[in-house]
Amino acid sequence: MKLNVLFFLSVLLSIATFGQQRQLSNQAEISVLTIGPGDNLNDAFGHNGFRIKDKQLGLDVVYGYGEYDFDTPNFYLKFAQGKLNYLISKHSFSNFYKIYKYYDRTIDEQVLNLSSSEKQHLYDYLVNNYKPENRRYLYDFFYDNCATRIRDVTKRVTDKNIVFSTSPDYKAKTFRQLIHEHVGLNTWGSFGIDIALGSVIDRKAEPYEQMFLPKYIHDFFGQTKINNSENLVKKNTTIYKRKNQNTANEFLWSPLLIMSVISVLILFVTYKDRKHKRLSRWLDVVLFGLTGIIGILLLFLWFGTNHSATAQNYNMLWAFPLNLLMIRQLLKTQVKNWFKKYLKFLIIMFCLMTLHWIIGVQVFAIALIPLMTALFIRYIYMLKYFNRV
Repeated sequence: MKLNVLFFLSVLLSIATFGQQRQLSNQAEISVLTIGPGDNLNDAFGHNGFRIKDKQLGLDVVYGYGEYDFDTPNFYLKFAQGKLNYLISKHSFSNFYKIYKYYDRTIDEQVLNLSSSEKQHLYDYLVNNYKPENRRYLYDFFYDNCATRIRDVTKRVTDKNIVFSTSPDYKAKTFRQLIHEHVGLNTWGSFGIDIALGSVIDRKAEPYEQMFLPKYIHDFFGQTKINNSENLVKKNTTIYKRKNQNTANEFLWSPLLIMSVISVLILFVTYKDRKHKRLSRWLDVVLFGLTGIIGILLLFLWFGTNHSATAQNYNMLWAFPLNLLMIRQLLKTQVKNWFKKYLKFLIIMFCLMTLHWIIGVQVFAIALIPLMTALFIRYIYMLKYFNRV
């Protein structure tokens, strides 16, 4: 019985000790980790985290933001609506390192030049933020993500003046241009992003806003001064360097080539139709159906979600939701006069889209160029055909 009592007391003591806030020693270091891009779209932008290292306490953990909570009810619906809460994560550095080394992703470390009280404040903040009642936050890709949280928390834990400075080779860029740096111009990732995200991301990102990308957290932190005198980063090292670069030529499966092939097929059918003075309505049903469905999805992303980046999307100038309702007219032998006017309207929409692109209101996916050309010619032929019959 005495042994059981002692065991019970020792368990209570260990629980109480575990629950206490740990006091960092003078040997403690806090650094920002920047993970390089991976090979998939979901990790193409990299990642950031805080590393808390204290040899005296045997502490070496990494806190990061942006982890999925797959146990959330209606996970996929909330994800699509932009209403999904993300989590702050905590991992031992050894496991963190093994994971990213296994996936061959570069790990850069920047040790922060913080006082002992600032280190303790930052650590306490992360420990408190990791509590179950505080872990969740509403994620925003551009304004509240794994990178911006690193920036904001760093500023929050110090009363000193932190001035994020630009590098000598700094260039002003739009949010879309910054995304293209990571996913390219002619990839399926960029193709989907350029269709789904609206003109709001075609404005210039302020230097401070560029830190929504982990790469720019690393770059800006390396240039940043504290009180216009001391460097924010006192040591910069590469813990792991990526060994294999993805050099595969994916042009054969690229959006530009696939859309070009589809466009040639549309133009070929249109040529045959013109030659035989007919209209291959099956093609028009497919085109109106697909563009209508895409238009409805874009309309949903614009007005039916909380995603800030899907607003004012002028891809709807070619992917018009009402196209889906026009299929019924295409199945008739004789179309109504208003449908002919509708075709003129679609042709005008293509002209407006081109104007939006030229003057910089919105940048569209380059793979759309051949497809929009083919659709424009097809709609003109349809209008001439219906005016003739």
